[in-house]
Amino acid sequence: MSDQESSAAQWRRLARHVSTKINMAWWLDKLALPLVVSSLIGSCLILMARRELVQFPWAKTIIIGLVLLLGMGLMAWWLARSHFESPDRALVRIEASMRMRNTLSAAKQGVTPWPNLPETIDDGTHWRWSRLLAPLLASVLFLGTSLFLPVSARADPNEGPLDEPQPWKDLQADIETLGEDSTVQEEYLKELEDRLDQLRRQNEQEWYSHSSVEATDALRKMHGSELERMERNLRKAERALNNLQKADGKMSEAGKQHMLNEFEEALQGLNQGKMKPNQGLLDQLKELDPENLEQLSEEQLDQLRENMKQHAKNCQQCQGGGEPGAQGQGDGDDWLNDLLNEGPENGGPQEKQPEAFEKRNRGPGSAPGVLGQISPDVNSGDLEGLESTDLSKSLPGDLLELNTGKHEVDRSKVGPRAGGTVEGEAKGGARVWKDSLLPSEKSALKEFFK
Repeated sequence: MSDQESSAAQWRRLARHVSTKINMAWWLDKLALPLVVSSLIGSCLILMARRELVQFPWAKTIIIGLVLLLGMGLMAWWLARSHFESPDRALVRIEASMRMRNTLSAAKQGVTPWPNLPETIDDGTHWRWSRLLAPLLASVLFLGTSLFLPVSARADPNEGPLDEPQPWKDLQADIETLGEDSTVQEEYLKELEDRLDQLRRQNEQEWYSHSSVEATDALRKMHGSELERMERNLRKAERALNNLQKADGKMSEAGKQHMLNEFEEALQGLNQGKMKPNQGLLDQLKELDPENLEQLSEEQLDQLRENMKQHAKNCQQCQGGGEPGAQGQGDGDDWLNDLLNEGPENGGPQEKQPEAFEKRNRGPGSAPGVLGQISPDVNSGDLEGLESTDLSKSLPGDLLELNTGKHEVDRSKVGPRAGGTVEGEAKGGARVWKDSLLPSEKSALKEFFK
């Protein structure tokens, strides 16, 4: 190869290198904006996918990212291809930058020989790294943050159900509490648990819906009313047995009959309803004859009453109440003590007991004369008008007096009369107030009335 051919190949290779650099710069410039926007949108989608999905699909994400990058590269090439330079044009750029006075163009046409390649080449271009690397670093930052930022993913639906409503937990706790001590019969607890399981078996997204909340509230109210009814009847029966046991034959017939009626009503209430005490306690109460408590010893009665109080306490604890039995027990003892103190054994007449018993049932009644002494004569009299003789406070337009009378009509005859005549000359100027007129106005009036 001759020196001319070697120089021509070197210059042409240099022209292709400059052409490639310029075309690459235009392609990267058109790719910068789509790359930043796509990386920002992609990072948001990656964060959402990591938050919503239990297992992040890394393989699919990488494939989709490469496809999008290839598509953006093709779009940027299509937008930048109008600015691309060919090697021949790059050769002209080189000779213009190095001020070679068309030496390369003439050598290309075969007019002059190719010059030797100098040690320093100036193609008139240089890289602006700040403009080139800023979009690339921003894209890497967005994607890296979305991939490595810690994100709490949603719980796996296969791991277990969502947190169930608090009323369901309370009902389940009542079922366990009442079932441990055998406070109530198993049939009621099984029915309550079945209804609670029906609510649990529905879709988890429907647990807090309006219909589910209404069903839960109805079940909770039913359970609460059953607990209250059973607790009230247990305390009522225990109070009646306690009063009969402490009376020891000193209670009046009215008080004893009242206690017997209370015990029977409480026993009927325990037999009714869905919630019933355990069968053992219920059988003991049915077999017990309250009129003949001597069939049981003191220890047996105390044990029975203590069992009833414990069952009532368990019911009240399920409702979240306070200390059970304090108020009801005290009221029963006070009522019994009043009856015993009014009995004939303590110096009181027997006939006062029914009156005291009646007052405790219906109260003392209304207080007499709350609105004052009632007049014996409540009939209404004749209607009379009010007349005021003090006219000092009357106002214009007030009616002072009404009289009954007739119009006075003048009935005298009137004959013909002469019409009116002009008695004097008109003196219009005399009607004007001249004292308040200016001199010019006075002279004008004089001129007018001449």
